Amino acid sequence: MKLPSVLAAATAAVILAAPLAAQQIPDGSPARPFRVTLVPADGGTEDGTKADFKPLFDAVTKATGLHFDIKVGQTYGAVVEAICAGVTEIAWFGPASYLPARERGCAELLAVDVHNGQAVYYSGIFVPADSPVRSLADLKDKTMAFGDANSTSSFVYPVAMLLAAGLDPAKDLAAIRMTGSHANSLKALAEGRVDAAAASFDSFEKAVNQKVLEPGKFRVLAKSDPIPNPPIAMSTKLPAEVKAKLKAAFGSVHTMPGVNPEQIRGYGGKKVDRYDSSIDEDMMKPALVTLAKVSGEVRRAILEKAAASQ
Repeated sequence: MKLPSVLAAATAAVILAAPLAAQQIPDGSPARPFRVTLVPADGGTEDGTKADFKPLFDAVTKATGLHFDIKVGQTYGAVVEAICAGVTEIAWFGPASYLPARERGCAELLAVDVHNGQAVYYSGIFVPADSPVRSLADLKDKTMAFGDANSTSSFVYPVAMLLAAGLDPAKDLAAIRMTGSHANSLKALAEGRVDAAAASFDSFEKAVNQKVLEPGKFRVLAKSDPIPNPPIAMSTKLPAEVKAKLKAAFGSVHTMPGVNPEQIRGYGGKKVDRYDSSIDEDMMKPALVTLAKVSGEVRRAILEKAAASQ
């Protein structure tokens, strides 16, 4: 085939493909819903993280007509890659997983939940009620479960608390279990497979409510400083008018006719007052400070210790 013919054929292919590509671009319609990917904080099952957030997205759909296809990522890192690769338009992150996506220019804040006038949550380290461990220093030579290495409240903040107490997790803990989620870490604690577990207070409360943990048999060993709430973020590639529409939808859904207040839910499936879509990046500064304390070297050493503990 001559060059002009080749160029003509290639041009025709592009022209023919363009309408098809346009048809496939998510626009919030029933046929092309916005794709949503959630970090697997409490597992990737239907009764886990997806079930926590489905009422909220259903409420936005009812109020605005925007439609969503919700999935849970296999790992926290997978959600970062999903929004950076353009295979999801909206993502729910922990602060520690949102910040890398923001730094790569892939994500920007959409909204955070507000409960009792606050947009913060807490990380904790939990032990059995009858454990001899009374302080963080007592965890030396004990076994401990963490969630995902990119999780704010099941890894970064608990590790920072241990470091502040003078413990080097990779050297001072007898064994480390990386379980992949808050729920799995708490389950390991409930089954007696570890001496302590790191998780958010929201996940701990959910585990108690779901009877994974028996009330009174476990206690809080340490509680973190306030952490900026895990944000819902959106792709920076979305058109400006779509971003504005999403912000308006999430910021006002709690006031929309026909929306049940029970649908306005956040992390752990807990009922919240509303979503704040007027937030700016400054809200993430406290998480940046703590992230800086847990260096890549510390993280690698912990993961190596966990691999050796299997």
